[in-house]
Amino acid sequence: MCTGKCSRFVGLSLLPMAFICIICNLLLMFPNGETKWTDHITLQVWLMAGIGGAGLFMLCPSCNAIRAGGKGCCGEGCCGNRCRMLRSMISSIFGGLGSFYCLAVSGVALNDGPLCNFADPEQKSNWKYHFKEMENSYLTNKTSWNLCTQPPNIVLWHIVLFSILLAISSIEFVLCAIQIINSLMGVMCGDCRKKNNNEA
Repeated sequence: MCTGKCSRFVGLSLLPMAFICIICNLLLMFPNGETKWTDHITLQVWLMAGIGGAGLFMLCPSCNAIRAGGKGCCGEGCCGNRCRMLRSMISSIFGGLGSFYCLAVSGVALNDGPLCNFADPEQKSNWKYHFKEMENSYLTNKTSWNLCTQPPNIVLWHIVLFSILLAISSIEFVLCAIQIINSLMGVMCGDCRKKNNNEA
């Protein structure tokens, strides 16, 4: 696979992933799909790692990678291809940083658990990160999930969405790393496609 086709593949792969991350982060802001719990949202949700790091921050390297795989405004042939590859390499570095940010935040969120209200007959309100204080991981102890009474189903909501963010940001990080290497090869060696190739 030549550098141009590889860039196009990476760019087209990153684009839907960025939108999925944005949607996941937005859903985390509305636990159980309700708006009444917005005063009690996990800190990692407010860090906007899915919206910023793996979402909007990923649109630039995605678009640049797609353009690097086509015929852009800076001309055809060797010079134009190298120019687009250089821009794609620089933007992929920043994209890698954004995806790593989302990966780190999601990992911490899964480790600490959600902010929730534990069932406590002596206290009406007991909002804090209860799972963070447990010796054993709550991820493998499903019976402890029922202790979180508010918001409803918050533990499953938290685990599923942050797991998606963790998985996608990991893939984005790998793709950005591949694109950095691919773009570097494109800058040094040029695009292997022929000048008369009409591929967009």
